[in-house]
Formats: sequence, C-alpha cells, structure tokens
Amino acid sequence: MWENCEVKNYKAKVLSPIFWNFILSTLYFLLDFVRTTKIMTKNKKSASREAKKPASSDMVEQEKKSTEISNDKNKIYPITEAIESTKKLTKTKFDPTIEVHFRLGIDTKKGEQQVRGAVALPHGIGKTIKVAAFVTLDKEKEVREAGADIVGGEDLIAQIKASEKTDFEVAVAEPIMMKNLSQIAKILGTRGLMPSPKNETVTPNPAKAVLELKKGKVSFKNDDTGNVHTVIGKASFSSEKLVENFNTILDAIKKAKPSSSKGVYIKNISISSTMGPGIRVQIA
Repeated sequence: MWENCEVKNYKAKVLSPIFWNFILSTLYFLLDFVRTTKIMTKNKKSASREAKKPASSDMVEQEKKSTEISNDKNKIYPITEAIESTKKLTKTKFDPTIEVHFRLGIDTKKGEQQVRGAVALPHGIGKTIKVAAFVTLDKEKEVREAGADIVGGEDLIAQIKASEKTDFEVAVAEPIMMKNLSQIAKILGTRGLMPSPKNETVTPNPAKAVLELKKGKVSFKNDDTGNVHTVIGKASFSSEKLVENFNTILDAIKKAKPSSSKGVYIKNISISSTMGPGIRVQIA
C-alpha cells in the first residue's frame, strides 16, 4: 500500500509543469554558461595574438622618431639642420606653422627692458592676417585699397566698446586716433592688439603699414618670462626661405636689445612646428 502511494507521488512530481520548467531553466543556464565561456576564451586568444604581432612600419617609424627626439633633446643644431629636422618631424596632416622661440636675458619687471618690434620677413609667413585700421575719414579709402579688412574711426571704436569683440589679428592706427582708442585700450591691450609706435602700427601712413602686414610683416614682444615667440613661415616653405626669414627676425631681436640689459642677451633659441617637438638652434 505504501509502495503504491510513493509511486503515485513520484509520477505526480514528474508530470508536474513546475518540475519540467525547472529542468528547462537549468538546461538554458548551462547552455549560456558554455557559450559565454567559449566567447571569453576566443577573445583572450585573439588579444594574445594581437600582442604578439610585429608593429607596423608606421608605428616603428613613430617610435624611432620619438627615440631620436628623446636622445637629441639637448643637442644644438645649426639653423639649416634644425629647420630640416623640424620639417621631418612634422606629424600633422595639415601644413603646420614653423615657430621660433627666443629666451632672453632681460628683467621683465623693468619697463626699459621690454623687447618689442616689427619686421617684414622676405618670404612672408604663408598666411594672410586680418588687419583693422583705425583712421580718419580721409584715410579710409587708402587703407581699404591697401588691404585692410576692418576700417573705421570713432564708429568702430564705439562698436568694439559695446560688443568687446575684436575680429582681427593686428590693428593699425593714425596717431590722431590714439586718444580715442584709449576708450578700448583695456580690451585691445589684454589681447595684444593695441597699436604701438614701437612695432610701427601707429603711423601717419597707415596704408603702408597695412600693405606691409599683408605681405608678411610680423610683430614681436617679450612675455612675462622674458621669452619672445614668433612665426617664420610654413613647413611647406623651402629650407632656404625659412632660414632667410629666421635670420631676418634674429637680426631684429638683436637690434631691439635694451641698453640696460646686462650679461647674456640671447640665452636660448629653439624652433618647432605646430604640435611638434622643439629643436635647439645654435646662436650665431
């Protein structure tokens, strides 16, 4: 009797939907576990094979260049060799700017030791800059013909004062306009745009100044740490043109030496391309 009851109970359990749901759930879990384990094992093997693959020629070349830069960071090159090295180490897809940096032995706390000026580079800088001209009404036509992008007098000053927008890279002004420019001196000064007689952007002949700027005249001024940063062209320029532009700016920096500056004036020179490493240059 008891045996018959146990058999009936067993059959009831086996035929129960709950029992079969449990069995199916367990099977699905085991299948998912096996599938996940296979995928993880495959990914690990793929990662291991990728790690063992030899580096591509581009990667090897980049590593080689990085090693050369690291090994030669203290080496000083003649200007021609420095420019050629800078051009070779350029990694950007666009035509980068070639910059030169001078570390000067000046006391920036002394007003008389500020170094600033302007010089027309023989081959330009490979870029047309946007020039604003603050002139009287009778000079507006001349500066427009010379290539000024923004021209005006008191109206332009009032516009900048109201908006605080300066959509230009260099400003030129007549001496008579400087009194009015004092209204926006803070706006222009903090952005390095204030015209000055020292860099020849305050002149009675603004048309000539605009023309020179459009042809590649550059201004330079030391920063708070005694360094001067300026541009000498593009990487697409020939090395000869870049050397000539460099020598022109070097001569201008030497001529701008303050009389009160003592000791070594030019302590260090380096050149670099946009996003490129600095290359130290021999001081001639």
